[in-house]
Amino acid sequence: MEKIISYLENNFDNSVKEFFEYLRIPSISTLDESKDDIRLCASYLQEKFKSIGFKHTEIIETEGHPIVYAESLEAPGKPTVLIYGHYDVQPVDPVELWDSPPFEPEIRNGKIYARGANDNKGQNFAHIKSLEAWNKIEGKFPLNIKLLIEGEEEIGSPNLEKFLHTNREKLACDAVLISDTSMYADGVPTINYGLRGLAYMEIEVTGPNRDLHSGSFGGAVANPVNELARMISKLQDERGRIQIPGFYDDVLPVTPAEKENMTSLDFSDEEYKKELDVKELFGEAGFTTLERLWARPTLDCNGIFGGFTGKGAKTVLPSKATAKISMRLVPNQDPKKIAQLFTDYVNKIAPDRVKVKVTDLHGGSPVVIPIESKAIGIASAALEKAFGKKVVYTREGGSIPIVVEFVRTLNAPAILMGFGLETDDIHSPNEHFRVNNLKMGMFSSAYFFDEFARNF
Repeated sequence: MEKIISYLENNFDNSVKEFFEYLRIPSISTLDESKDDIRLCASYLQEKFKSIGFKHTEIIETEGHPIVYAESLEAPGKPTVLIYGHYDVQPVDPVELWDSPPFEPEIRNGKIYARGANDNKGQNFAHIKSLEAWNKIEGKFPLNIKLLIEGEEEIGSPNLEKFLHTNREKLACDAVLISDTSMYADGVPTINYGLRGLAYMEIEVTGPNRDLHSGSFGGAVANPVNELARMISKLQDERGRIQIPGFYDDVLPVTPAEKENMTSLDFSDEEYKKELDVKELFGEAGFTTLERLWARPTLDCNGIFGGFTGKGAKTVLPSKATAKISMRLVPNQDPKKIAQLFTDYVNKIAPDRVKVKVTDLHGGSPVVIPIESKAIGIASAALEKAFGKKVVYTREGGSIPIVVEFVRTLNAPAILMGFGLETDDIHSPNEHFRVNNLKMGMFSSAYFFDEFARNF
């Protein structure tokens, strides 16, 4: 292992330069105009996999963006690890809030700034360079490896579930390794054992058949923006309790052991407020901040638009208004059931003076992985060797909708071994990834392959 770690250390500057090439590709999955860049990014990855020692690589077409796949099954008697990640990234709006161009990576104060730096190019790139080191030093990988990097995670992985179901044998493995989560704090090795699910909805409210002059028609016709705002205000009460009937019926409470673990992490509300520059925290009453972040469901309006939003004034009574609503879900909530409950409730509170359309955009199931599993123990040992510190165990408030499908379909444990930080602004302007966390990701990955090959 010493030679492999030395290789990674000695070649790190070149690795960063290669990483910048990856980051420069604007692979935004939600934008139609980025389709060529998505395909360019898939081709980049395929060539990279070939260069680090994979003899079998392929770009697999889907109804949407392609999947990049590679495998090396040349370690008979050794276990097989499937590494999952995604090469697509979030949109960059509002671009004027970036301090440097989002697809021109730049290092400032020990951080790499670019869209995708953390989510998820940086984290999957760490595994790519780790595998390169193994191949360069040993001439082979210590175990069987399958790589699956998709291009649709940021839009809910609409085609990956079908791919998993029709390719069970192709993807069969002993564990799924995923680095798309965060460490508890900088320099603290972390295993994530739970993710919240998601139900993402859209409400469209229509009033008159065209935009109207607010002076000529105001006071006689319902304003869709006003009506939508009233409806949103009825989704949650003053204590943060979601008002949809049946919403909490299936929520799985945290166990006493989980509460004890959360307490042991010594989370500071004051530091959290300071980091976010807010005077007061808000959430469901009766729960700690970590419980609300990791183990309680939420409902948030992610965007609301309608009418005139440009500079200056335009006295318009808009014809239509729209809101995007996300609900983070916890075990054992079903995103389809929650979407239907949401739809029924919105239709119930909608006034007759406007027309309302509710659309279920996408969703994903929550997941909790037993900390006691053998695979988690091996990953913990690898992290502790890389960082020289004890691992902490966390749940995460975000969602990776496909994780539960990997577990169900492949009947293999998922290992959520992330190297980012919650403060890395992953869906915001100025997304970044600490240079040292990229390096520690490479070291941790290298140790993981060694530990898993010898101990699983």
